[in-house]
Amino acid sequence: MKRRRRGQQGFTLLEVLLVLTILVILGSTVGVFLSRTQTSAQKKVAKIQVDAISQLMEQYHIDVGTFPTSQQGVDALFTAPADLGDTSKWAGPYSKKQIEPDPWSNPYQYESTGDSFRVWSWGPDGQDGTEDDITNS
Repeated sequence: MKRRRRGQQGFTLLEVLLVLTILVILGSTVGVFLSRTQTSAQKKVAKIQVDAISQLMEQYHIDVGTFPTSQQGVDALFTAPADLGDTSKWAGPYSKKQIEPDPWSNPYQYESTGDSFRVWSWGPDGQDGTEDDITNS
């Protein structure tokens, strides 16, 4: 290798490559951390929304005496179902805001047996019945 002359300034190619390698490693580490943090926050938001929908369903049940059918779904919180029979018990709408999709842009799921119900999000993978589903039960 040649020696630098006095007064010459700059970095060698090896020094530049070393710094770039360190920056890429740091950037990758930060990216993975931020991705995990975002997913964790999205799961918390989905759980809060599932619990909020569940509370609305409980209020509906108190008023009407039964939970909306799976077919009626969450729409029964905003409009009295046509097949409800005695609509005088329906005290809705039970929320001022429509139910928005989950943090992954999927609709919240609802099913009822009449005596009980289940509300859930498909979670980050967008697939039903997997480990990452977020549910009220």
